[in-house]
Amino acid sequence: MTYPVQPKRLGFFSRVLDHGDAATRYRLVAEQIIHAEKLGFDSAWVAQHHFDADEGGLPAPLIFLAELAARTSRIRLGTGVITLPMETAVRVAEDTAVLDILSNGRLEIGFGTGGTPQAFLPFGLESADRGPVYAKSLATVRDAWAGRELIGGNRLYPTAPHLLDHIWQATFSVGGGERAGRDGDGLMLSRTQPRPPEAPQTALWNLQNPILDAYFANLPKGKTPRILGSRSLFVADDRKEALHFAELGLQRIRERFIASGHIVTGTTTADLIKAFDVHVGTPDDVIASLKADTALSRVTDLVFQVHSVDPPHALILRSLELTATVVAPALGWAGQPPLQQRRQLAATA
Repeated sequence: MTYPVQPKRLGFFSRVLDHGDAATRYRLVAEQIIHAEKLGFDSAWVAQHHFDADEGGLPAPLIFLAELAARTSRIRLGTGVITLPMETAVRVAEDTAVLDILSNGRLEIGFGTGGTPQAFLPFGLESADRGPVYAKSLATVRDAWAGRELIGGNRLYPTAPHLLDHIWQATFSVGGGERAGRDGDGLMLSRTQPRPPEAPQTALWNLQNPILDAYFANLPKGKTPRILGSRSLFVADDRKEALHFAELGLQRIRERFIASGHIVTGTTTADLIKAFDVHVGTPDDVIASLKADTALSRVTDLVFQVHSVDPPHALILRSLELTATVVAPALGWAGQPPLQQRRQLAATA
């Protein structure tokens, strides 16, 4: 059975990996999100990573989004994701409730079970225990937001029952899709994910369509689906320029991915573009590449990031412009920027 869901919203995602120290990274990503808002993007998402600056540059996403809330007015602000097992659930509920008020109700909250096994240890947790801890923490967050009584007879202040409709669960697995659907939450699909050892060439959409099937099959009747499809995207005015930066970025991370257990086949730029599920080139190149991804035709939120190409800041801004004015409208994005702005940006292409 198919469940045709047309893309309706456009998002920008960052793992905060721009070249430079932490202060530089935060400044540049803030500028990128502000630029995305001006271009009409519907949402902006930042990841949480602890300890490893090469994996991600932001351990405290809610603090960063509080700063962005004061510098933006319309774009929705999301976490992609908070690694919930490493957090104190009640504090997450409190911080998100306050941040949602400060942002005038623009917060989206993505949760996940966590990253590399060694990252759990400083938090007093073994990676093997993260599943049950995640489930218990998520239940506590839900109870707190809803204003239900917590241990000791306490209740959250301020309550935020509306945030129950803004939870997103990230997963690589069919079981995770079942859970997100059963809970009535949004489903977050990654830009890439590990391939099975017996089938390292499997297309990303062939891994993610079964997750989508499980999500739809378990979604309560009458519940509106929310599906975020994240993809790696770098759009440039010149194909040669785009491929140059793709080669630099993808070669840089190839060995790191292999060391972390991913299967990476091939060594050429074309091989790595395929292995890392990157859509790169001119707007026409990228549109054709994305249209081949059958999972994207079923998502409600198209969310693009420049990782792991990671080009210079100016080219990220240009990629955002080309995405908003050319690529996303070709994929069915309804919230296009004003006509005059599209004409001005297209004239510089």
